[in-house]
Amino acid sequence: MNAPFKPHAGTIRLADLGDVNELRRLDAFVLAHPHGTPFHRPCWFVSVAQATGNRAFALVEERGGEVVGLLPLDAIHSPVFGRVLASSGFAVGGGLLATPGADPAALFRAAKELALRLSCPAIELRGGALPDAGGGWTLKTESHCNFARPLAADDEAELLAIPRKQRAEVRRSLGIDLDVRVGREEGDRAAHYAVFCESYRNLGTPVFPRALLDSVLDGFGADADILTVWHQGRPVAGVLSLYHDGAVMPYWGGGTRDARALRANDRMYYELMLHARRKGCARFDFGRSKTLSGAYHFKRNWGFEPEPLTYAGWTAPGALARDADPTSARVALQIRLWQKLPLAIANRLGPLIARGIG
Repeated sequence: MNAPFKPHAGTIRLADLGDVNELRRLDAFVLAHPHGTPFHRPCWFVSVAQATGNRAFALVEERGGEVVGLLPLDAIHSPVFGRVLASSGFAVGGGLLATPGADPAALFRAAKELALRLSCPAIELRGGALPDAGGGWTLKTESHCNFARPLAADDEAELLAIPRKQRAEVRRSLGIDLDVRVGREEGDRAAHYAVFCESYRNLGTPVFPRALLDSVLDGFGADADILTVWHQGRPVAGVLSLYHDGAVMPYWGGGTRDARALRANDRMYYELMLHARRKGCARFDFGRSKTLSGAYHFKRNWGFEPEPLTYAGWTAPGALARDADPTSARVALQIRLWQKLPLAIANRLGPLIARGIG
């Protein structure tokens, strides 16, 4: 699988992801690139593949011995949703990261060749440089939006930056007997995952295996942590966040049924803003949400403006387009059925299914 693809002015090859020096080289390229994201880093796409039993790949373009293009990929198999080559798997970002010396068209051709070799009838590019429509590629615009803004200069300014109605909810949360803890140890992980499991069941979504969250935490090291909100000795809300290029990204979070009345989620995000600023962050990246969804409106209520995203997808000739859209009739029915499952059953079955959602 390490043989070069079709030759052109540069060289495109599959990276050796078992080589520590290769991983460091790719990570350095991502960290130095102005459009690099946590989801381009090997500690993401390699870690999530290993934790879910999938396979990680990286197409690398080199010119004169220098990396000029990187396309991280996870080959994901699901008995429910089929096979897909995603950039990046289990992420809201990724895609092709290229410098002016790269040949994006050649990298996209190599991605299609790789997909066919792996019997993956679909490719999903969740950001980055995008291919032109045609040749099996389709572009989807405005199905999702991202939300990000600068952090304020101090705690009070951060509170005042929140629109009045949402600010009132945060103030109420500050008057409730809630404890906030930040860490990466086993107690933090166990508390967060317990909350995460209940939250996902309530949303009708199969929960990811805990190994996935642990793998990301271990891979990112100091660039990831968990903030948990406790009430009377019980965790009621928690979020696993990533830190990259001066921004904090709350990524895997949720709350129990009690969290709403306790306003624990409001407290959680406000405390994360304060914690991130103290760590030296300048931006709060609230991540993507489906346009006009509940999460979309929730983030707008916090004063974040939506930025429409464009994704690219490819379907092999003669294959059916992959359907993992939660608003489709088939998937929406699955969500409603999942919400009715007892929590213990959802927690047992969820990781088996979620490892293939991607």
